[in-house]
Amino acid sequence: MSVLNQKTINKNISIQGAGLHSGTNVSMTIKPAKSNTGIIFKRIDIKNNNIVIPNIFNVSSAVFCTTISNEHGVSVSTIEHLMGAFYGMGIDNALIEINNKEVPILDGSAKLFVEEITKVGIKTSDAPIKVIKIDKKIEFKDGKKSISIQPSKISLDIDFELKYENDLIGTQRNLIKVYESDLNEIYNSRTFCLFEDIQKLREMGLAKGGSLENAIVIKDNKILNKEGLRNEKEFVNHKILDCMGDLYLAGYKIIGKIVCSQGGHKLTNQLLRIVFENKENFSLIEIKEKNLPYAFINKSHLRAIA
Repeated sequence: MSVLNQKTINKNISIQGAGLHSGTNVSMTIKPAKSNTGIIFKRIDIKNNNIVIPNIFNVSSAVFCTTISNEHGVSVSTIEHLMGAFYGMGIDNALIEINNKEVPILDGSAKLFVEEITKVGIKTSDAPIKVIKIDKKIEFKDGKKSISIQPSKISLDIDFELKYENDLIGTQRNLIKVYESDLNEIYNSRTFCLFEDIQKLREMGLAKGGSLENAIVIKDNKILNKEGLRNEKEFVNHKILDCMGDLYLAGYKIIGKIVCSQGGHKLTNQLLRIVFENKENFSLIEIKEKNLPYAFINKSHLRAIA
C-alpha cells in the first residue's frame, strides 16, 4: 500500500495534562478516522454544536497560540503542537475528543504526541492523499516581520529566522524540508519565553499553566531550566514546529517554500488567508501514482481536482 495514501492512527490515544494558558486540567482522546475525514476536534464537555474544524478561516485568535472556533463560538486553543505532529507524521484523518477549551501543553513541544502516535502505529488506507501546490509567490509584511510562500517542485521547505534582542537567543535561522528532513529536533523543541514577560502574560490572563516543566524560560542571559536546551537551535526549531502546525490548517499538506523572518501564528495565518482568497495562487492536487517516494516531481502523476 502506498506511502502516498491517507493515514490515520491504529487505535485511540488518551492524553491528560494542563492547558498552558488556562491552567485547567484537560483530558483528550485522539481517535482513528475514516479517509477524507480530515482533522476534527470535538468538545465533549459541550452537548451541542461542539465540532470545531482546524481551518485557516476558523482561526479566531493567533495571539500567543492558535485558537480555532466554530460559528457558535465554541473554541479549541493551543492546537499548533498537535497539528505539527500530525503534519510531520503524515496523519491525514483523526478525531480529537477534548473536554476543555485547550489542548494540553505537556512538555511544551510535540515530543509526547509523536511518541504516542508511534506507540499505537499508523494505518494507511486505499485513498490517495491530496496536496496543495503553490502556483504563485505571495508575500506579507508587518513592520519588521515578513513571510512569503512560493512554488516548489517536490517539497515543503520552511526557512525560518528568529531575531531577539536577548543575547542568549539572538539571531537563529534554520531550513528544513518537511517531507525529507529528520524532524526529531523540531518535534522536541519547546515553547519559550523571557522571564520578564511572564508577569505581563499572567496579567493578560495567559500562561496560568506555564512552568519550567513545559517551557524554556530565559532570564537575562541564563536558561532557568536545569536541563538546558535539547538542541542547538531549539528556539527557532520551536518556531518551525509552530509554523508546521499552523500551515496544516490549510487542510492538506503543501508543496511550496516558506521564508519567514520574526514571524509567528498570526503572520502565518495572514499569509494563508491571502493565498486561499484567490484560486489562481494554488492548485489542489490528488496523488495518483502509487510508488514514487516524493511523488510531486512529475506532473503526469498528478490530477488537478480544484
